[in-house]
Amino acid sequence: MNKPNILVLYYSQNGHVLKLAQQLAIGVETAGLAAVLRTVPRVSTNCESVAAAIPESGHLFCGNDDLVNCSGLLLGSPTHFGNMASPLKYFLDQTSELWLSGALIDKPAGVFTSTSSIHGGQESTLLTMMLPLMHHGMVLAGVPYSENALSQTRLGGTPYGASHLESDELSPQEISICRTQGKRIATLALKLRHVQNG
Repeated sequence: MNKPNILVLYYSQNGHVLKLAQQLAIGVETAGLAAVLRTVPRVSTNCESVAAAIPESGHLFCGNDDLVNCSGLLLGSPTHFGNMASPLKYFLDQTSELWLSGALIDKPAGVFTSTSSIHGGQESTLLTMMLPLMHHGMVLAGVPYSENALSQTRLGGTPYGASHLESDELSPQEISICRTQGKRIATLALKLRHVQNG
């Protein structure tokens, strides 16, 4: 049996989503699980273009095995016109084999995003990112209002998932929301694993 871990899968153009991913990973680890950070390659308008198998720097590219072997998933993307960025959508579109096998059914999942403006589509992005996860049969979880930072934030942070209003650094509230969400997904993964293993 694989060691339980939470896959923190993200696409980041300017580093803002990466900062969220790193804080989510800290939250995962406070619950006692390992956080595995992975990214996806950029896509090109030239569909024949193939990205390198391993990035020159940063986190490794995600593969289907990372999804199969995780106990839960945190999925992050910048907002592009109120939706996830095309590289992440392209990656998810390649997971039909996992859908057919039911490999992700009953695994907990959450989503996170970053925008450059306060009304830049954070919540619509988070909601649309949930749709493919629902098709995979995953158990979606947001951030409960027991996290006080949700009521205090003036930048990012929603009950649908962690978010960031782009600036140089994450606000204290954004950090707190990330860590709460990471810990929640890890805790749910442990509970579900215990139930499934009897």
